[in-house]
Amino acid sequence: MSFLGFRRIPAGEKGRRVLRHFNAIAGKYDFMNTILSFGLHYPWKRWAVETLGLKPGDRVIDVCGGTADLSILAGRLAGERGRVFLYDINRSMLEGARPKVSRAFLNDRVRYVQGNAEQISFPQGLFDAALAGFGIRNLTHMERGLAEMHRVLKPGGKFLCLEFSLPTFPWFRSLYDFYSFHLMPLAGKLLAGTREAYLYLPESIRKFPPPEELSRILREVGFTRVAYRRLTNGIAVIYTGVKRT
Repeated sequence: MSFLGFRRIPAGEKGRRVLRHFNAIAGKYDFMNTILSFGLHYPWKRWAVETLGLKPGDRVIDVCGGTADLSILAGRLAGERGRVFLYDINRSMLEGARPKVSRAFLNDRVRYVQGNAEQISFPQGLFDAALAGFGIRNLTHMERGLAEMHRVLKPGGKFLCLEFSLPTFPWFRSLYDFYSFHLMPLAGKLLAGTREAYLYLPESIRKFPPPEELSRILREVGFTRVAYRRLTNGIAVIYTGVKRT
């Protein structure tokens, strides 16, 4: 069994339902991210990718890469000799990424791969960096996805995950809960035509492990030098780690 937000469902069903969610919102995904985060997702993503310390020529995989925000940032840092592989199971999201990559003049640096993050279709030890932004919590078996990211990294390769979490200040958490469970689904219905997808979002955040627990999981799958940094009162968190040399 697995969870789709707060609902317990058969594990085999979660992937299909998440795929339907993202098919439904792919055309409005970037717009809704900007509206619902008040534009904060842009600096969060920039800070996260800058944390990696990418070098010119690095080979990077962006797992659950969606519409390419992190891939574009990584592609700029990796330079002309670098390559970024945008890896996502959802074809609609990948198609939404292409015009953005083109507008960023990065067509020669970004490659598109449709695939399952729990079974990454690349050999072991290929990448200098593996990153994921706001996607890991959607996996049916999160630990498998993290272990796969570890597997495809070179020894010494860097890991980055940017994910939602809960506010650290109790007074802000009450406000955040009201926004998440009332205003966010309403905005989803009015602006994207789906209340369900934007109710799943806050529910999935509540079911996601807190930073201390996710850090423990990262160490269990093999990462060293695991650390995390809370952003904006903890509603987003940057996790980093390194594959042992």
